[in-house]
Amino acid sequence: MEQVLKILPNHISSTIKKYIEQKQIPIQEIRLRVNQAIEINDGSHVYWLNDTYFSASDATLFLNKISDFSLYRLEEELRNGFITIAGGHRIGISGSVIVENRIVKAIHHISSFNIRIAKPYFGIIQPYLPFLITDTIHNTLIIGPPQSGKTTLLRDIANYCASSTSKKKGYKTAIVDERSEICASINGVPQHLLAPRIDVLDRCPKAEGMMMFVRSMSPELIIVDEIGSQKDVEAIDEVIHAGVQLVSTIHGRSLSEISQRPTIKELVNKKVFQRFVILSNQNSVGEVVEIVDETGQPLYQSRVTIK
Repeated sequence: MEQVLKILPNHISSTIKKYIEQKQIPIQEIRLRVNQAIEINDGSHVYWLNDTYFSASDATLFLNKISDFSLYRLEEELRNGFITIAGGHRIGISGSVIVENRIVKAIHHISSFNIRIAKPYFGIIQPYLPFLITDTIHNTLIIGPPQSGKTTLLRDIANYCASSTSKKKGYKTAIVDERSEICASINGVPQHLLAPRIDVLDRCPKAEGMMMFVRSMSPELIIVDEIGSQKDVEAIDEVIHAGVQLVSTIHGRSLSEISQRPTIKELVNKKVFQRFVILSNQNSVGEVVEIVDETGQPLYQSRVTIK
């Protein structure tokens, strides 16, 4: 959080710091919109700092700080619509988009920022390991709505699997981090991972990255976030046939829902995944409400009712 506060304009930084200390808010996002009051939220509630506004000059100063006063240096990140800063915090950007041949070239006249506060959680996968790992980790698909902790759980699985202890050997774990969300790498160095047996392809398209790892890095486990395209499905098929285990995530609320999508239906019908972990965003990050096997048979169910 300190990394975020020090790049905000001083009057905004001091107000936010005082507010969250007084209210004891486990802050998840700070939203800054030009000529609007500051919004912060904890994933469940929205709080407005109605006496603190974000001006156009504040926006210019903030953009200069996060780019280290060199927008050219962040040209690629600006095209993607977000910037990752030290600590793994991600800053989403909105404004006027310049498009050439249906490809986003840049974002100009930036009007709002969304700062997503990175809070790595470790150990949350522990209660569910007996359902996911027997002799080896099962091919697993984590299903959940936005802000349910899919990437958080994925990161924790990667750390666990790549760690060696006196009782287990760590897997050679390869992460294809297309949007820098799993590892939050800066200059190729992951900000969020602790285990030693992890290799990362940062900002690499998932399908291409999976194949690059299979061909050159002899992984035992591949981790990818948010699968969905036909190219992803084809690459996953190659990964599985190469004898490599896979853990991934997908947006959704249930196995039945995602099975209606043509590309995912193919994977489900082939029983590529032996475990499906369903998350909810009702109470806490990474809240597992159900784990089912490839036949849809429940292996674990919590007492939480999915709305």
